[in-house]
Amino acid sequence: MSAIERLRQIMVRLRDPAGGCPWDREQDWASIAPHTIEEAYELADAIARGEPEAVRDELGDVLFQVVFQARIAEERGLFDFDAVAASIAAKLERRHPHVFAGAKIDDAAAQSLAWEEHKRAERAASGLGTGALDGVTLGLPALTRAAKLGSRAAKVGFDWADASGVIAKAREELCELQDEIDRGDRVRAQEELGDLLFALSQAARHLGVDAETALRDANAKFERRFRLIESYLAADGRTPADADMEQLEALWARAKREPG
Repeated sequence: MSAIERLRQIMVRLRDPAGGCPWDREQDWASIAPHTIEEAYELADAIARGEPEAVRDELGDVLFQVVFQARIAEERGLFDFDAVAASIAAKLERRHPHVFAGAKIDDAAAQSLAWEEHKRAERAASGLGTGALDGVTLGLPALTRAAKLGSRAAKVGFDWADASGVIAKAREELCELQDEIDRGDRVRAQEELGDLLFALSQAARHLGVDAETALRDANAKFERRFRLIESYLAADGRTPADADMEQLEALWARAKREPG
C-alpha cells in the first residue's frame, strides 16, 4: 500500500460511522475550513524557521486537510481525492502550454501574462466574470488580498509607475488619518487607516516584498525585543507593569542593540 493510499484508508476509518472517531465523524467542509487555514499558516511558519523536519510534518498536516475534505465529498457522492488530483493536474497542464503543448513563452514576465489570461478565460467559462478583479478570493488575509487586487489592477494599467509614487500616496493617507484623529471622528479614522494599510500593501508589491511575510517578521521582531525587556526587568525582580513608559523606551532601545 502506498503512503497516500494508507492515509486515505486512515481517513475512511476515522469517518466510519460505526467505529470511527466521534470528532472526525461530526466534521463537514465548513467546520474543517478554519483548520485547513491554520495548517497552511503553520506550514509557512515552519518554512520561515528553516526547519526541514517541521516543513515535512506541516506539509503532512496540509495534505491531511485535503484528504479530509475530499473524503467528505466522496461520502456525499460529489468527488474523491483522485478527482482532486486529476483536476489540479489538468489545470497545470492547461496553464503551462509552453511546457506541455509546444507553445512558446519568452520569459517569466510573458509567462505571468499568459497565466493571468488563462485564469481570465477559465473564470469566464465558469461564469465567474471577466473583470480584472473578479475571482480574487474574499477569504484571503486582508494584506494578501490587497496586494492581489493591486496586482490585478496593475495588469490593466492602473498602477503607480514605481515604489516612490506609492510611498507618496501612503504619506498622503497618513496625513488624512491624522486629520480625522484630530477631528475625533473614529469612523472616518478607521476608513483612512484602511486606506493607509492598502497603500502600504501596494508599496510592498512594488518592492517585491510579501506584505504578510513582512508583517510576520515585524511581529517576531517585536516579540523578541519585548521578551528581552521582560528579561531585563525580571533580573531586578520587576515586570513591565512596574516601569513607566520612559524606562520602557530606554529598555526598548537597549533591546534593539541586541544582535539577532
